[in-house]
Amino acid sequence: MTALVTGATGFIGSAVARRLMMRGEKVRVLARAGGDRRNLDGLDIEIIEGDLRDANARAAAVKGIGSLYHVAADYRLWVPDPAAMFATNVEATTNLMRRAAEAGAQRLVYTSSVATLGIPADGSDATEDTPILLKDMIGPYKQSKYLAEEAVKKLVREESLPIVIVNPTAPVGPRDVKPTPTGRTVIEAAAGRMPAFVDTGLNLVHVDDVAEGHLLAHDKGKIGERYILGGENLTLQQILQRIAALTGGKAPTIKLPHGLILPLAYVVEFFAKTFGTGEPFVTVDGIKLARKRMFFTHAKAARDLGYTARHVDEALLDAIAWFRAHGALPAVK
Repeated sequence: MTALVTGATGFIGSAVARRLMMRGEKVRVLARAGGDRRNLDGLDIEIIEGDLRDANARAAAVKGIGSLYHVAADYRLWVPDPAAMFATNVEATTNLMRRAAEAGAQRLVYTSSVATLGIPADGSDATEDTPILLKDMIGPYKQSKYLAEEAVKKLVREESLPIVIVNPTAPVGPRDVKPTPTGRTVIEAAAGRMPAFVDTGLNLVHVDDVAEGHLLAHDKGKIGERYILGGENLTLQQILQRIAALTGGKAPTIKLPHGLILPLAYVVEFFAKTFGTGEPFVTVDGIKLARKRMFFTHAKAARDLGYTARHVDEALLDAIAWFRAHGALPAVK
């Protein structure tokens, strides 16, 4: 049977598609016309051309599939038109899940995000059960992913769709073509262009471990449950220190207060929206999110799925090597 992977031109999706191929599965992907397909180069896969929001494209993509890995999402921390993001992340997700089940898919894996999880006030690591409400979601991206996950859960409860949810943390590694916000941090730090940092924290994980977690969720996950796919909790300062140690650079020692950067973010966003200059280098939502340390535990996935994560240094080294090989960082002399 065929496995459909959405978002396979992107970072996590391409890793999922490659992992499926490694175990001998036939892979089909849905890709937009004119999109960046570098992550599909050299892969023996079937490509259905179309947009996730197009009903005809969805119908063609799900025909005859045995499983669905819905990784695609509109992932931007700043967007001039939030309605388009909600249309992709919520409405298209709901419709795709229904069409896949109607087409005969036996298991559907939905890629959510740890952005939909709460952060404990006591500083402990968040779990799949840490509570949070829609009003706590900062920005359209987090709001849309929260509503999408709620819609997916409703499909399980009311329509008995065979969906398992995964919540990746912050992946790093090869094929981050866009790159992601975390990938941009790796690039800037490895290039020595980050003179300062803010007090925040992330859970970093190798993208290939996240991909393996998707397959484990498909094979062993309980319908309706969600599983954090994470790695190691690190403050931003620790991440920059790790990158400096791996590249022979110097880690920044200046810590900037969030209150100093937030006014700048408002100004930058105003100019981006007014003059159409594209996504700003610093965003209001990004600074607001940085006020919390996004620390998580993947104990549930380890216990129930057999999920494991390699050391974060390996993930950072693979990311740096890929960025060097593809021109985002200068080659080592």
